[in-house]
Amino acid sequence: MQGTAASRPLEMVPAFAGLLQLKTGATYGVDCPSLVMALMAGPSRAGAWSAVVGAADFGLEAAVEYGVDLERTILVPDPGEQWLSVVAGLIDVATVVVVRPPAPVTEHQAARLTSRLRQRDAVLIAWGDWPRVDARLTVRASSWQGLGRGYGHLVGRQATVTVRRGTAPPREALMWLPDADRQITLVESPLTPMHAVRVS
Repeated sequence: MQGTAASRPLEMVPAFAGLLQLKTGATYGVDCPSLVMALMAGPSRAGAWSAVVGAADFGLEAAVEYGVDLERTILVPDPGEQWLSVVAGLIDVATVVVVRPPAPVTEHQAARLTSRLRQRDAVLIAWGDWPRVDARLTVRASSWQGLGRGYGHLVGRQATVTVRRGTAPPREALMWLPDADRQITLVESPLTPMHAVRVS
């Protein structure tokens, strides 16, 4: 299966400006659901179809708050042993395909899917280990806002997002994932230890 050189940028939430630009034909690795939803949000708001494969615990309510349109989202929580074929088929109909791989993926399998992404003008977001990613996004540390001394509830999360692309120096940004208004934005005032709960 031979891929083409076609590639185009997809809409993204403004907080990712200067940090990462999603492009069709590429694969991106992430380590947590917050990053999955943040990357899905931009294309979904712009009218693109999305698909989520193998993530039975994918938070639908949280995805909506991030900006993902569930009316244009295909969910396959348990694709079974043929999950790679399911992913390949969804690349034909969705612009953004998210997969949480239940088993290791070989270099050959990843290369075939990359070829298909280029042919179908789509993006793959791998939630977990995946070979041949164009960029890998991780949350290095985060702080939650909203808890007091024995009272309150979590309302916002500040996270240091790191993007690694090949051998290039990593890029980082401190952003809300999300803020108290459920928006994904860059942080202007970092939380102090008195107002934050640190998690790794």
